[in-house]
Amino acid sequence: MSFHEVRFPTDLSFGSAGGPERRTDIVTLTSGYEERNTPWAHSRRSYDAGLGLRSLDDLAELVAFFEARQGQLYGFRWKDWADFKSCAPSKEPASSDQLIGIGDGANQSFALVKTYASGGASYLRPVTKPVDGSTQVEVDGVVLTEGAGFNLDTGTGVVILDSAPGVGQEVRAGFVFDVPVRFDTDRIRFSAGAFNAGQIPDVPVVEVRV
Repeated sequence: MSFHEVRFPTDLSFGSAGGPERRTDIVTLTSGYEERNTPWAHSRRSYDAGLGLRSLDDLAELVAFFEARQGQLYGFRWKDWADFKSCAPSKEPASSDQLIGIGDGANQSFALVKTYASGGASYLRPVTKPVDGSTQVEVDGVVLTEGAGFNLDTGTGVVILDSAPGVGQEVRAGFVFDVPVRFDTDRIRFSAGAFNAGQIPDVPVVEVRV
């Protein structure tokens, strides 16, 4: 997939609207009961990048970024200001935040995930675009050092430990992450006069699978 490892300007994404979307197929039976199923294992997020624009300079920066990505052709990183940490937004990431695997004595590779839990149910979200230098890892409560105890592929979110954890040992991680997205349009229409009058262009952005 064509993807540029560059982040959309965070000063422009701040103030944007968006969030996760699910797809559910619902069939109503003759009895009145429903059967519900989903073709999606994971939610898909979408945003409106136009809402973060505050000046004509912002608009020019957006157009430059759009042109460099050639519209929908190349994906890029997006900071979701409401959900970009392995912990609560008000806290700082710690190595104990997320369980990413259990040691079996052989496996050294573990993919970053974030768990969303409520009422006994949970969802594991793959984290494929961690921010470089933000990831902390611990094995069985012992914090490791990046480059000496583990390495991280920031393009895939896979942690590679220098040695395999023992059987039953927990592998945990804390991190800051981006969402892989692309523009959901090949055209941006705007008028400088309308923009100065408060009319903001619609610039849809949608999550992509990587």
